[in-house]
Amino acid sequence: MLNNLANKNIILASKSPRRQQLLQGLDIDFEIRTKDVEEIYPDDLENEKVPEYLSKLKAEAFKDELNDNDILITSDTVVILGDTILEKPMDRDHSLQMLRKLSGQTHTVVTGVCIQSLNKEVVFSNHTKVTFAHFSDVEIAYYVDKYQPFDKAGSYGCQEWLGYIGIDHLEGSFYSVMGIPLHQVYQALKDF
Repeated sequence: MLNNLANKNIILASKSPRRQQLLQGLDIDFEIRTKDVEEIYPDDLENEKVPEYLSKLKAEAFKDELNDNDILITSDTVVILGDTILEKPMDRDHSLQMLRKLSGQTHTVVTGVCIQSLNKEVVFSNHTKVTFAHFSDVEIAYYVDKYQPFDKAGSYGCQEWLGYIGIDHLEGSFYSVMGIPLHQVYQALKDF
Protein backbone atom coordinates (compact mmCIF):
# COMPACT_ATOMS: atom_id res chain seq x y z
CA MET A 1 0.00 0.00 0.00
CA LEU A 2 2.79 2.41 0.87
CA ASN A 3 5.19 2.56 -2.08
CA ASN A 4 7.90 4.28 -0.05
CA LEU A 5 8.13 1.12 2.08
CA ALA A 6 8.62 -1.30 -0.83
CA ASN A 7 12.27 -1.95 -0.01
CA LYS A 8 11.94 -1.59 3.74
CA ASN A 9 11.82 -4.29 6.38
CA ILE A 10 9.18 -3.31 8.92
CA ILE A 11 9.73 -4.83 12.36
CA LEU A 12 7.06 -4.80 15.05
CA ALA A 13 8.78 -5.34 18.39
CA SER A 14 5.76 -6.50 20.36
CA LYS A 15 4.46 -9.71 21.89
CA SER A 16 0.95 -8.25 21.94
CA PRO A 17 -1.39 -10.25 19.68
CA ARG A 18 -3.63 -7.16 19.52
CA ARG A 19 -0.87 -4.93 18.13
CA GLN A 20 0.10 -7.62 15.64
CA GLN A 21 -3.51 -7.98 14.49
CA LEU A 22 -3.98 -4.22 14.18
CA LEU A 23 -0.81 -3.68 12.16
CA GLN A 24 -1.86 -6.49 9.80
CA GLY A 25 -4.97 -4.40 9.13
CA LEU A 26 -2.80 -1.73 7.47
CA ASP A 27 -1.82 -4.26 4.75
CA ILE A 28 1.86 -3.72 5.48
CA ASP A 29 4.27 -6.64 5.46
CA PHE A 30 6.17 -6.87 8.72
CA GLU A 31 8.04 -9.29 10.91
CA ILE A 32 7.83 -9.68 14.67
CA ARG A 33 10.88 -9.50 16.91
CA THR A 34 10.67 -9.42 20.67
CA LYS A 35 12.97 -8.86 23.61
CA ASP A 36 12.27 -8.75 27.29
CA VAL A 37 12.81 -5.17 28.43
CA GLU A 38 12.43 -4.15 32.05
CA GLU A 39 9.79 -1.43 31.87
CA ILE A 40 11.12 0.94 34.50
CA TYR A 41 10.67 4.70 34.25
CA PRO A 42 11.74 7.61 36.47
CA ASP A 43 9.42 8.27 39.43
CA ASP A 44 9.22 11.97 38.58
CA LEU A 45 8.18 11.41 34.95
CA GLU A 46 4.73 12.80 34.14
CA ASN A 47 2.19 9.98 33.72
CA GLU A 48 1.34 11.07 30.17
CA LYS A 49 5.02 10.84 29.16
CA VAL A 50 5.53 7.27 30.42
CA PRO A 51 4.36 5.45 27.24
CA GLU A 52 6.70 7.45 24.97
CA TYR A 53 9.57 6.87 27.40
CA LEU A 54 8.91 3.12 27.51
CA SER A 55 8.49 2.92 23.73
CA LYS A 56 11.91 4.50 23.28
CA LEU A 57 13.34 2.18 25.93
CA LYS A 58 12.01 -0.84 24.02
CA ALA A 59 13.49 0.50 20.77
CA GLU A 60 16.85 1.04 22.46
CA ALA A 61 17.11 -2.73 22.97
CA PHE A 62 17.29 -3.18 19.18
CA LYS A 63 19.61 -0.27 18.28
CA ASP A 64 22.64 -2.44 17.48
CA GLU A 65 20.62 -4.88 15.39
CA LEU A 66 19.03 -2.60 12.80
CA ASN A 67 20.15 -2.72 9.18
CA ASP A 68 19.94 0.04 6.56
CA ASN A 69 16.48 -0.96 5.33
CA ASP A 70 14.91 -1.74 8.73
CA ILE A 71 12.13 0.30 10.32
CA LEU A 72 11.36 -0.67 13.91
CA ILE A 73 8.01 -0.02 15.62
CA THR A 74 7.69 -0.20 19.41
CA SER A 75 4.73 0.79 21.53
CA ASP A 76 3.52 0.99 25.11
CA THR A 77 0.10 1.67 26.63
CA VAL A 78 -0.87 2.90 30.08
CA VAL A 79 -4.21 3.54 31.72
CA ILE A 80 -4.35 6.65 33.90
CA LEU A 81 -7.08 7.14 36.49
CA GLY A 82 -6.78 10.49 38.24
CA ASP A 83 -3.08 10.79 38.94
CA THR A 84 -2.39 7.03 39.10
CA ILE A 85 -1.09 4.74 36.38
CA LEU A 86 -2.89 1.40 36.29
CA GLU A 87 -0.41 -0.98 34.70
CA LYS A 88 -0.89 -4.69 34.02
CA PRO A 89 -2.42 -6.49 37.01
CA MET A 90 -0.20 -8.75 39.10
CA ASP A 91 -2.91 -11.35 39.75
CA ARG A 92 -6.68 -11.95 39.91
CA ASP A 93 -7.23 -9.87 43.05
CA HIS A 94 -5.28 -6.95 41.63
CA SER A 95 -7.33 -7.18 38.44
CA LEU A 96 -10.61 -7.12 40.38
CA GLN A 97 -9.39 -4.14 42.39
CA MET A 98 -8.44 -2.17 39.24
CA LEU A 99 -11.76 -2.78 37.54
CA ARG A 100 -13.68 -1.71 40.65
CA LYS A 101 -11.74 1.56 40.57
CA LEU A 102 -12.48 2.06 36.86
CA SER A 103 -16.19 1.25 37.21
CA GLY A 104 -18.33 4.32 36.52
CA GLN A 105 -15.27 6.50 35.96
CA THR A 106 -13.56 8.27 33.07
CA HIS A 107 -9.92 7.36 32.60
CA THR A 108 -7.28 8.20 30.02
CA VAL A 109 -5.51 5.62 27.88
CA VAL A 110 -2.18 6.83 26.53
CA THR A 111 -0.34 4.82 23.90
CA GLY A 112 3.18 5.85 22.98
CA VAL A 113 4.90 4.79 19.76
CA CYS A 114 8.51 4.93 18.63
CA ILE A 115 9.29 4.38 14.94
CA GLN A 116 12.98 4.14 14.29
CA SER A 117 15.52 3.43 11.56
CA LEU A 118 19.29 3.84 11.56
CA ASN A 119 19.02 7.54 10.77
CA LYS A 120 15.55 8.65 11.86
CA GLU A 121 13.35 8.43 14.92
CA VAL A 122 9.75 9.54 15.38
CA VAL A 123 8.10 9.35 18.80
CA PHE A 124 4.49 10.28 19.52
CA SER A 125 1.57 9.39 21.73
CA ASN A 126 -2.19 9.27 21.56
CA HIS A 127 -4.53 10.19 24.42
CA THR A 128 -8.04 8.72 24.54
CA LYS A 129 -10.61 9.30 27.28
CA VAL A 130 -12.73 6.26 28.09
CA THR A 131 -15.88 6.43 30.24
CA PHE A 132 -17.14 3.21 31.79
CA ALA A 133 -20.62 2.39 32.99
CA HIS A 134 -20.93 1.03 36.52
CA PHE A 135 -20.04 -2.66 36.83
CA SER A 136 -21.35 -5.04 39.45
CA ASP A 137 -18.89 -7.23 41.34
CA VAL A 138 -20.45 -10.23 39.57
CA GLU A 139 -19.76 -8.69 36.14
CA ILE A 140 -16.19 -7.83 37.08
CA ALA A 141 -15.50 -11.33 38.44
CA TYR A 142 -17.07 -12.94 35.37
CA TYR A 143 -14.87 -10.89 33.04
CA VAL A 144 -11.65 -11.49 34.98
CA ASP A 145 -12.28 -15.23 35.35
CA LYS A 146 -13.33 -15.82 31.75
CA TYR A 147 -10.97 -13.42 29.89
CA GLN A 148 -8.00 -13.28 32.32
CA PRO A 149 -6.88 -9.78 31.28
CA PHE A 150 -3.54 -10.03 33.08
CA ASP A 151 -1.51 -8.90 30.05
CA LYS A 152 -3.51 -5.70 29.59
CA ALA A 153 -2.92 -2.23 31.02
CA GLY A 154 -5.80 -1.36 33.32
CA SER A 155 -6.84 -5.02 33.30
CA TYR A 156 -9.26 -4.82 30.38
CA GLY A 157 -9.48 -5.09 26.62
CA CYS A 158 -11.88 -2.70 24.93
CA GLN A 159 -12.44 -5.33 22.23
CA GLU A 160 -13.64 -7.91 24.77
CA TRP A 161 -16.82 -8.53 26.75
CA LEU A 162 -16.18 -5.82 29.35
CA GLY A 163 -15.64 -3.26 26.60
CA TYR A 164 -18.83 -4.38 24.85
CA ILE A 165 -20.99 -3.97 27.94
CA GLY A 166 -19.15 -1.20 29.70
CA ILE A 167 -17.71 1.48 27.46
CA ASP A 168 -20.29 4.23 27.66
CA HIS A 169 -18.28 6.45 25.33
CA LEU A 170 -14.77 7.36 24.35
CA GLU A 171 -13.09 10.46 23.01
CA GLY A 172 -10.18 9.61 20.78
CA SER A 173 -8.88 6.50 19.05
CA PHE A 174 -10.46 3.12 19.73
CA TYR A 175 -7.40 1.44 18.18
CA SER A 176 -5.08 3.32 20.51
CA VAL A 177 -7.02 1.87 23.44
CA MET A 178 -6.53 -1.57 21.86
CA GLY A 179 -2.79 -0.95 21.74
CA ILE A 180 -1.63 1.17 18.82
CA PRO A 181 -2.97 4.35 17.17
CA LEU A 182 -3.13 3.03 13.61
CA HIS A 183 -3.94 6.33 11.92
CA GLN A 184 -0.84 7.95 13.40
CA VAL A 185 1.38 4.95 12.65
CA TYR A 186 0.19 4.94 9.04
CA GLN A 187 0.88 8.66 8.63
CA ALA A 188 4.29 8.35 10.26
CA LEU A 189 5.24 5.48 7.93
CA LYS A 190 4.03 7.49 4.92
CA ASP A 191 6.35 10.31 5.97
CA PHE A 192 9.27 8.08 6.88
